[in-house]
This record gives sequence, C-alpha cells and structure tokens, in this order.
Amino acid sequence: MSDIEQLQQSVLADIAAASDEAALEAVRVASLGKSGSVSALLRTLGAMTPDERKARGPAINGLKDAVNAALTARRDALKNAALDQRLNTESVDVTLPVRESPAETGRIHPISQVIDELTAIFADMGFAVAEGPDIETDDYNFTRLNFPEGHPAREMHDTFYFNPKEDGSRLLLRTHTSPVQVRTMLTQKPPIRVIIPGRTYRSDSDQTHTPMFHQVEGLVIDKGSHLGHLKWILAEFCKAFFEVDNVKMRFRPSFFPFTEPSLEVDIQCRRDKGEIRFGEGEDWLEILGCGMVHPNVLRNCGLDPDEYQGFAWGMGIDRIAMLKYGMPDLRPFFEADMRWLSHYGFRPLDFPTLAGGLSS
Repeated sequence: MSDIEQLQQSVLADIAAASDEAALEAVRVASLGKSGSVSALLRTLGAMTPDERKARGPAINGLKDAVNAALTARRDALKNAALDQRLNTESVDVTLPVRESPAETGRIHPISQVIDELTAIFADMGFAVAEGPDIETDDYNFTRLNFPEGHPAREMHDTFYFNPKEDGSRLLLRTHTSPVQVRTMLTQKPPIRVIIPGRTYRSDSDQTHTPMFHQVEGLVIDKGSHLGHLKWILAEFCKAFFEVDNVKMRFRPSFFPFTEPSLEVDIQCRRDKGEIRFGEGEDWLEILGCGMVHPNVLRNCGLDPDEYQGFAWGMGIDRIAMLKYGMPDLRPFFEADMRWLSHYGFRPLDFPTLAGGLSS
C-alpha cells in the first residue's frame, strides 16, 4: 500500500471518528490546514519532475478531494444528528398564542403621530412644512422678531445660552420655532403659507412644562391676508384635529412682540369626570396664541408692510396631544417607558389622513 493510500485511510478514519463539529474542525486543520499532512503533499508537486507529477499528481489531488468530500458528509451528518436530538428532547406548546410581529408590537410616539396629523390637516389647506436649526442666533430668535433689548425672554431663566464667542455674541437653543418664520421670509417671496413643527427649549420643568418641548407655528404672508382668514383656518383646524363637527372659538386681546394685534384663542369644551370634550359644553380652554405679523418683523425680514401683511399662530404640540388623547402628565412623553408607549402609542402603519380618520 502506498503512502498516499495509507494517509487517506488514516484521515478518513479520523473524520469518521469525529464526535462533534469541534473535533471535525480539528481533523480538517490537521489535514488541509497550512501545516496539514495533505497540504504538505500538495506542496511537493512543485518540486517534482514532469513525469513524477504526472504519476503522483492525480493521486495526491484525489486524496484532497476525498478528504473534502468526507468532511462535508460528516459535517452534514453531525448537524442532522444534532437536529434529531433537539427535536426528540424539545416540545412545542401549541396552545400558546402566536407572537406578534415587530410591525404589530412597535408603536408610533404620540408626538410623531400628532405632527403627522397636523401635516395632513394643513397640507389639505395648501400649507408647506418648513424646518430650521435647533441652535439659533440671538438675531433670528429675538431681534428680528421685535424683541427689544432687556425683554425678560432674553434672560437666562428662560433661555439656554451657549458660552460667548470672542466677539461677545452667543448662540442659543431656540425658545420657539419663530426663527424659521424669519428664515422663510428672508429666503422666499410672498405669497407664503407654511407650518413649522419642531423642538424648542426653555428653562422650565414641572407637570406641564419640560426643558425641551414641541411647538408648531403657522405663517401666512400675502397682500390681502387678514384676521378673517386666520379665524377660518384655526376653526377648520380645531374641527379636523379634535374630530368634531362644530366648535366655538373665543378670541381675546393679548400681547406678543411679534404680532399686532395679538390674540389668545379659547376653544369651547365640557369638563366631565376628569375628561375634556370639545365641540360641546359651556367651558372654555385656551389652546394657542396668534395675531397679525408686526410691521417691524416684516421690515426686519426685507418685506414692505405697506405692500404685504400676514398672520401667524403657535401652539404646543405636546399640549394638544395631551388634550386630544387624555394624557395627564407631560413628563412621561420623554421617559421612554415602553408600557406608556404601548398604551398611548399608535400602530406604525396607521397613517393619519383626513379621509380615513386622523387617529383611527
């Protein structure tokens, strides 16, 4: 018997005796690895004469093929044996309920849901969505919006400021989404019709306030826009968002630096057993502020107040989400509690539409 035949019998016997995949891998390395016995024979082919290579080459290559085939067959046999053992020892309780898929167990956060609802409502009225940076300049956040120097909102107790730069200026976390109104007016020519949802930041924290919250604002700039248009838009929004057929609204005079005249908006509601029902009752609840864009703001954004006028409004997304869906505390919005999200969240494929229902 030749040395090649002896080596083949020895390696095949080791393969057949391998009791698990780890032992089989050890045999593979010992035979076909870099320093393996079969690999050593293959390396001798390069030093052989043509006649020797013709005589021994087929036998050596046949040895390699036989070892590879035996390894594959033994590996499959070990896997099948392991599967059979698992099937014989494990049992399945067919009475258990079927587990829901991730698409069914996952939930859309109420904030994301309400932003989608707002977008659906205002897109139907012809509004586009505008966005801007969370980190703003004092100029865009205050000055161009007609906040005079020394206004309380500029102080540290309301605003998160960054460290001063070398020139003394300081960036800040925007306290409202109104800087996007400025950016829109500076980059677009009227007519303008946009809503601006996004994160805002103020130094405040309790049951109804958090240092970071969400706000949506609307802006319309045109030559003939007036308060009548604003009141109609807000009335249609409230009916669509709260999904009621009719709603009474009350507009009260107020003051904001960036609007003149300025108005607070109350919506008709009924408080009953800890719940708030909209579109009925004799109570009132303030939900937003609005007004005609101040002429100084138009001038600061390069628009002629004698040619253009506009109106704007703003409301807290977190607040209207709490009102619509009955959430008593703002803080769980940001706690990442899966139990809370499972209760108040929305299925990921239920996109809000005006035709199909915003919150169905």
